[in-house]
Amino acid sequence: MGRVDDLAMKTDPVAATELMNSDINELKIAAKRLIRDVTRLSGLGFGTTFLKWLASFAAIYLLVLDRTNWRTNMLTSLLVPYIFFSLPWGLFHLLRGEVGSWIAFVAVVLRLFFPRHFPDWLEMPGSLILLLVVAPSFFAETLKESWVGVLICLLIGCYLLQEHIRSSGGFRNSFTQSHGISNTLGIIFLLVYPVWALVIHFI
Repeated sequence: MGRVDDLAMKTDPVAATELMNSDINELKIAAKRLIRDVTRLSGLGFGTTFLKWLASFAAIYLLVLDRTNWRTNMLTSLLVPYIFFSLPWGLFHLLRGEVGSWIAFVAVVLRLFFPRHFPDWLEMPGSLILLLVVAPSFFAETLKESWVGVLICLLIGCYLLQEHIRSSGGFRNSFTQSHGISNTLGIIFLLVYPVWALVIHFI
């Protein structure tokens, strides 16, 4: 019986083509499942961590730039909670621990007793360190590790991008002004991490 089916298969090209097509489709489905599972287990986690580091450094860069030579009317103090929610765990725990306590202590002493030696551009970084050290665990653990913290980052990034585009006079102009490309790319990097993290969370 098997030989008859094989002979029929060899003589019927339509049946052979359909069988080959069904095998190829099954292989495609299996490959897609394999890629999805592998990326979900390793690649996506690495991508999220990398984008979190990139977004944190972009926010720190924009904060330093705003405190030094990129004076805008935007509410750039929103970068402080953005950094708080997007800072990677290793750096977050380092600054939340003894190291951050000492930095916050020195900043407070300088601000209270030596205000002339405490420059204006250090106020936002000092506020960030204080926020990292004294934030209740509800914010530092519960919200930071949930999709709510990612959503807060997304809202801050959207607000800063639309304010930057509005103050530049349009999206195209935001790339042509002095420091335009670096500022715009920095703000776009603020959006990439929360969008990616929310997509991964809800997949």
